[in-house]
Amino acid sequence: MGAAAAREDRPVVRVVRKSGRWAFGTAVMATEQGSERMPQGWLFVAERQDGEWRAALEGEERFADISRRSPVVGAREKSLFAQQDGRQRDVLKKDDVRGPADVRKIPHHPQPSGGIDSDGGAGLLSAGGDYRTGMALPTTIGANTVLTSGPHGWGGYESPWSSIDLAGGDEVVRAARQGNAYTMCTGWIRVIHDRGYATDYYHLWSNINTNGGWVNTGDHLGYTGTDVTCGGAAYGRHVHFALRQNSAYIGIAGHGIGKWVLYNGSAAYQGGALHGSYWAGVGGTLYNYGVLGFNQGVVDANGGGSVNRRSGPGTGYAVAGSVADGATVTVSCSANGTSHTGRYGTTSLWNRLSDGTWSSDAYMWSGVNGPVSGWC
Repeated sequence: MGAAAAREDRPVVRVVRKSGRWAFGTAVMATEQGSERMPQGWLFVAERQDGEWRAALEGEERFADISRRSPVVGAREKSLFAQQDGRQRDVLKKDDVRGPADVRKIPHHPQPSGGIDSDGGAGLLSAGGDYRTGMALPTTIGANTVLTSGPHGWGGYESPWSSIDLAGGDEVVRAARQGNAYTMCTGWIRVIHDRGYATDYYHLWSNINTNGGWVNTGDHLGYTGTDVTCGGAAYGRHVHFALRQNSAYIGIAGHGIGKWVLYNGSAAYQGGALHGSYWAGVGGTLYNYGVLGFNQGVVDANGGGSVNRRSGPGTGYAVAGSVADGATVTVSCSANGTSHTGRYGTTSLWNRLSDGTWSSDAYMWSGVNGPVSGWC
């Protein structure tokens, strides 16, 4: 960022709640409209002490503590903010998780660990090894949308590649998961979720105006658009959807959203998503399957077709039916059995499904590299 460009930046601070010596609001560093630099934004809590306002921004370790003490922060917000503790867990840097051509390099369930990214830097483990988000796509559940851009940075080519662009369908933008929603700026909504996650939605038209209001999964936030009130650029109507954890943008690749697993390409804006064995690249259609439960998985037969279900954890047990590629299954518990190799590597883990039959974990994406419902 050059000095000339920096002079175009402007702080936009909104106090949306105030009581006595306490205040709460949003702080945005807006950029020039039409520029390639995106705005940055934070929630803040401020306390007046000794005649001076002392603020803690989202992402600072003091934020959760000062929020806990503040009467202008609601009880539900206090709980979620406590999970946004400012300690970003081993952020995935760039393109450690790529598409099917490179998928053989990825350990079982996309879980990068110490790989080398395209810039030669260390690709650190993201999400503590747990890529479950409990999120749907930020679109209408049961409807199609188009992946107009694969994983890229909040500001374009910068890392981490936290964002994707979606457009088409009914053009309605919806909350990917329940949480407290905040209007950061016209056209920009942030939702703070549980488990340390948050999501950003930018370029919206007719967005809701909310000051910490609760939204459920699928609630209306606005419409895809080209709004750049707080800066940046938008070339054609879409929603710029970004994933955050512990108050910072993180790599979206490897995470499950709407029962799709996102993958980086060899460059920003490339890549795509997998649902079972079905690959959708840039320009492809993503059907919003809704939320994958934390005790569920998506069957990935590593090429289509179906996967056998058996009466016990191994091929020595009788076949008890099959389950189709892309199907959602609920896991009751897991045990070790015969070893098999699927898309993400080799494992001896077998999952007991809710109907009492068993399926190899080699042919299932759950978001974790281990039991999702404990051991049998």
